[in-house]
Amino acid sequence: MSAATPVNDAPAAAPSRPRKPPPSPFVIVGLAIAAAITVWAGIGIDFTLLPLFTDLTRGQVIIEQFLRPEWAFLLRPAVSAAFLETLYMAILASLVGCSVALVLAMLASKVTAPNTAVYRITRAVLALIRSLPDVAYGLIFVAVLSIGALPGVLALIMFNIGVAAKLTGETIDSVDRGPVEAVEAAGGSRTQRARWAVFPQVAPNYLSYCFYVFELNIRASLVLGIVGAGGIGQLLQTLLARFQYSQVSAIVVMLFVVVFVLDQVSRALRRRLT
Repeated sequence: MSAATPVNDAPAAAPSRPRKPPPSPFVIVGLAIAAAITVWAGIGIDFTLLPLFTDLTRGQVIIEQFLRPEWAFLLRPAVSAAFLETLYMAILASLVGCSVALVLAMLASKVTAPNTAVYRITRAVLALIRSLPDVAYGLIFVAVLSIGALPGVLALIMFNIGVAAKLTGETIDSVDRGPVEAVEAAGGSRTQRARWAVFPQVAPNYLSYCFYVFELNIRASLVLGIVGAGGIGQLLQTLLARFQYSQVSAIVVMLFVVVFVLDQVSRALRRRLT
């Protein structure tokens, strides 16, 4: 009878990990080009960080006032009225801008555009709308309509159309073509295809973009108010002109809290919708 074969209980040697490949020459060249462009841009505007280290007393008075916010100022009726005006502007601009953006997004997608000409013209119009920032629209509407809330709302609407239409259009381009082909096979029109096959697929993302745009409107309203488009930004501009930095600090803290709360609420809603 043969002897039993001994059992080897030693663990098998782990396979050696493959060596990490070296970075691609294209990556190295790309990083070098980006670094060279950055240095060239800094030299072009004489950019330097020396004032941060050589003149630390220039903003000492301003910083001291910012660190002592005047909380009682927030209780004044003018502050609440300006903040409510900002909130109203954001709500109106979000509603109108996102509604128009949905229509333009449908026309700017090959999936839902009625023909190639409408598709190209709509994309060109959206590119033109996105070429100007919200501040530029604010300056234009203030120059045409005078100061007030209306120029601010119109500027935000244009800003919202550019953002929401681009995001929604990209979502439409990536929808599942199965429902679209089913509606076409049933003899549905392009409008019916967009309504019953495309919109249900993009609705969660579209609502998420609307909430995102509303958050942006709260922030953008501050800048638009500084150029005379109403809201809390206009009050901030007045306080800065009077060097009331402690009052400015109180408003900035309040806005930080409001924007943070809105961000958390909209994030929770977006999580439920997507």
